[in-house]
Amino acid sequence: MLQLDDSAPPARLADWLVDAGADPRIVRPDREPVPDDYRAVVCLGGPMGANDVIGHPWLAAVRRLLSTCVTNRTPVLAISLGAQLLAVATGGVVEPGADGPEVGSGLVAKRDLGWADPLFADLPLMPDVIQFHRDVISRLPVDGALLASATRYPNQAFRVGATAYGLQFHIETTPDLLLSWAEDDPEAAEFARPGDLETERLAELHADVEEVWKPFVARFVGLARGELAPVESSRPQLPMI
Repeated sequence: MLQLDDSAPPARLADWLVDAGADPRIVRPDREPVPDDYRAVVCLGGPMGANDVIGHPWLAAVRRLLSTCVTNRTPVLAISLGAQLLAVATGGVVEPGADGPEVGSGLVAKRDLGWADPLFADLPLMPDVIQFHRDVISRLPVDGALLASATRYPNQAFRVGATAYGLQFHIETTPDLLLSWAEDDPEAAEFARPGDLETERLAELHADVEEVWKPFVARFVGLARGELAPVESSRPQLPMI
């Protein structure tokens, strides 16, 4: 599990992985080399940008790792900045959101490809998510499959290759963690809907997110353990002559 910043821990995602039978190991690529003995990779978020390899040169190694995982069909679950790094590593584009930050509660709509995806098929049509980001994935990789979308910023969840998944939104947070982000970035927090960052609303939102996304994480663990078959890559149909 790649933790990219002190401010973005795995939080309850670590518990969900353990509950599903995984044995997650936290690695800090800003402080140590990334090991080469792993069955799957979880890449978390952080306040830096996916393109900020000058200020954070170790991000280049993270991008290479994610690209290698796609090539080797190693399961990846990349969240927020992690999803942006996955997109950039495989040919997508990340840039500041033209309509400002996306913060607080949100809904994403499952796209047609999601209904046939082993991780997304069992999700409801419009699952609850938690947002806190300034940059957006403005263009998916050429072979990226859009799995969930939203009106303001369309590229909310995607798959690259057979087993690498990116979620622009958050599923791992706790109410306290989200409030700490809002305190650290009050300008972004102003984009939340009125009441979204109040204690009662945050508790309700996180309960709704757990109901939907904890089973999703269990399916990811099943994919990593070979208990769940990956999506079959589509093959181009050649004309008969």
